[in-house]
Amino acid sequence: MTGFAFDRRTLLRAGGHAALFAALARTPALAAPKFLDDPFALGVASGDPAPDGFVIWTRLAPKPFEPHGGMAAEAVQLGWEVAEDDAFRRIVCAGKALARPELAHSVHVEIAGLSSHRRYWYRFVVDGIRSDTGTVRTAPAAGAALDRLRIAVAGCQHYERGLFTAWRHISREADLDAVYHYGDYIYEGKPASAAAATKAPLVRHHDSDEIYSLDDYRRRYTLYKVDPDLRAAHATAAFVSSFDDHEVENDWSGDLDASSTPPEIFLLRRAAAMQAWYEHSPVRMRQFPYGGAPQTYRRLDFGRLMRLHVLDKRSYRSIRLCEKPGDGNCVDTRDAPDTMLGDAQERWLGDGLTSAFDWNLLGLGGLVMPFDRSAQKVPSNGYDNWTGYPDARERLIKMIGERGKNVVITGGDSHMFFIGNVPSRRGDLESPPAAPEFHATSISSSSSNGLPIGPDPRKATNPHISMIHDQRGYLVFDVAPKACNVDLRVVDQVFTPGGNVSTLARYVVEPGRPEAIRA
Repeated sequence: MTGFAFDRRTLLRAGGHAALFAALARTPALAAPKFLDDPFALGVASGDPAPDGFVIWTRLAPKPFEPHGGMAAEAVQLGWEVAEDDAFRRIVCAGKALARPELAHSVHVEIAGLSSHRRYWYRFVVDGIRSDTGTVRTAPAAGAALDRLRIAVAGCQHYERGLFTAWRHISREADLDAVYHYGDYIYEGKPASAAAATKAPLVRHHDSDEIYSLDDYRRRYTLYKVDPDLRAAHATAAFVSSFDDHEVENDWSGDLDASSTPPEIFLLRRAAAMQAWYEHSPVRMRQFPYGGAPQTYRRLDFGRLMRLHVLDKRSYRSIRLCEKPGDGNCVDTRDAPDTMLGDAQERWLGDGLTSAFDWNLLGLGGLVMPFDRSAQKVPSNGYDNWTGYPDARERLIKMIGERGKNVVITGGDSHMFFIGNVPSRRGDLESPPAAPEFHATSISSSSSNGLPIGPDPRKATNPHISMIHDQRGYLVFDVAPKACNVDLRVVDQVFTPGGNVSTLARYVVEPGRPEAIRA
């Protein structure tokens, strides 16, 4: 269970990753630095809970904003412990892991062999210095009956546009099993201008220009991860991490950015961004960006109560439709059916939708529901979300109808709550629902609708949508065999410390009834 320890079967299962992982498993010459500053300044995190374990993460960075986090270009060994109590009197496993300079001295330890559906505590130690303590719960055993599951859904955390107050409140949510982070963990842009502050408040600033290199991306993650509210959330529950566009560049699609950069050049940037994403996310080694492209789509099962399908909505999609004249790397029309997920991932999703679980939760990004935008003040088509991929949406709806059982869609990207139902027929917003969708608002990123906080008038032309609401916050799913309850949590302000949280609304989905019902 050390950071890069594999048996022969693991290496064989890794396929094309095997040679890389075998190389990482070899022990290099080790350094033994003496730390004058906290080497765990970026905190700890856990992720991807399984019935017998989870991932634990940290990164050594005693001087976070100095080159390489203040670390020399040498591998360092650190220890880790997992216990059944927060005082670490009953340690159940412990070991050593390597923090390598090639991976920014990050560590991903895959813990296994533990009891199912049980809370554990973990920590790291190096040079006699202990990290923060994190806590995490293993998943229920395969096929086990489960009365309740609680998952928070959150993302879109623009550093400049607000404090991470919502993350502090997520860290205080009772008894969370996991947090699904749907993406936009960082934002890649340069510091916002004074003119931008007239449109929406700025509470702090990015500390560098727009990011392109691996070191750029590492520094941007550092800026976000030193935030105490985000650190608190990571230490409280396992994150199930995905990514969207701003981890790389706004509105990127496959091997193309949103301007006119040649793909062979953009792929250099994407590779740097994906390595930095891996280095700073509590994910398993199978998500390592081999060849610059991680395979992030995966399934997490929670007994027989729920299967969570984590989907990659960026890496395999068709070239985007042009949103406005002058856009680069886009087309006005496509001469073949579009795809959002790519053929392989789409087949994988279909294979995994099964009635063996009470609920199937699809972790998607971008608004899946069609959205009539005729009532909005600033014209836009919304082509970056599923509106720009109508063939892919139609295939998804068909798949849900043929194979899905109690499918619920969640995600985020629009910086607003969109709660409603995906219509079953293309072009007919009032057709019977195929699945409910709970599109989360943002942690701190502001919306672009120019309206005050509150209900949105565009709901009037969208009969399939129950709520459109512009306010910062997150979702909490409280899942039981006979009901999936979803709370919309909102914070009253994010521009100064101390924002309070409240429940804006509660929805329920009943088995066999594919729609979001206001409770």
